[in-house]
Amino acid sequence: MSKNIINSKQAPQAIGPYSQATELKGTLFVSGQIPINPVTGELVDGGVEEQTRQVLENLKAILAEADYELKDVMKAELFISDMDNFNQINEVYGEYFAKEPPARACVEVSRLPKDVKIEISLVAMKG
Repeated sequence: MSKNIINSKQAPQAIGPYSQATELKGTLFVSGQIPINPVTGELVDGGVEEQTRQVLENLKAILAEADYELKDVMKAELFISDMDNFNQINEVYGEYFAKEPPARACVEVSRLPKDVKIEISLVAMKG
């Protein structure tokens, strides 16, 4: 039994020694994504709403590469740089998980890669 490494060209490439996602026995573990535009390789312009939207689009691309959808997400972990942004993040997040949202953790951290405002990782399951 070996894990399947997932790599989508529609999402930013890893900026360290890790995979975008790994899959084993119908469970997909998606590494934390930050708001990098996969076409330009640059951070997206704008505030926390734009950053959140880009992160979720990156996550959708990785899910799709592995033949999963947002409805398959069982757990999301949000790491945010400022809890004062919680409401704006929730507004955008709710657009993507409007129906039967996954379990979730959200924590404020002192710093994120490239000093972004948000990073999200996921666990998704089939069947």
